[in-house]
Amino acid sequence: MAMSGPQKTVIQLVGVVVVMGGLAWASVPFYDWFCRVTGFGGVTQVADAGSDKVLEDTIKVRFDASKDRGMPWEFRPVERIMELKIGETGLAFYEAYNPTDRPVAGQASYNVAPYSAGYYFEKIQCFCFNEQVLQPGERVMMPVTFFVDPEIVEDPEAKYVHTITLSYTFHEIDLPEGYAALDTGGTSGAETELN
Repeated sequence: MAMSGPQKTVIQLVGVVVVMGGLAWASVPFYDWFCRVTGFGGVTQVADAGSDKVLEDTIKVRFDASKDRGMPWEFRPVERIMELKIGETGLAFYEAYNPTDRPVAGQASYNVAPYSAGYYFEKIQCFCFNEQVLQPGERVMMPVTFFVDPEIVEDPEAKYVHTITLSYTFHEIDLPEGYAALDTGGTSGAETELN
């Protein structure tokens, strides 16, 4: 049985919609993977341990902090800039304070500039890997351990980078399960466990 022109067109259009929907669905994880592999957009890398090679060349790392609109915390880097050898492990701290009378959960997004340095900026440990919950009036120091991969000096673009800016933006998120009781006057024992 042969299809008529309109039926064939409808089937083709449905096929196009299905294919486009599939591509749209796959684009977000593919883009995330692409950015992590290439450092595109200033996305940093994650390392299990520090570099086994340290160069004599040094690089400056600047630390930047911002908050999403409506995020009630105070958030700032403790140290604004540090200079370290390429490959040397650095430890920096950010300070967060919840001035409200309620628990507030936050998640940090991050990037580095210039973008060409993203592939070579390796985080070993970072507060940005997890959600953070601050109780009313709580002030915390949040560490980030990192190094700049010595391979940066071999990259035609990135080898001329002398300063890298590490930026974090905190966004308020919903409180994780188990914190609802704290919001209504529960005990603060879970505070230490979940931070």
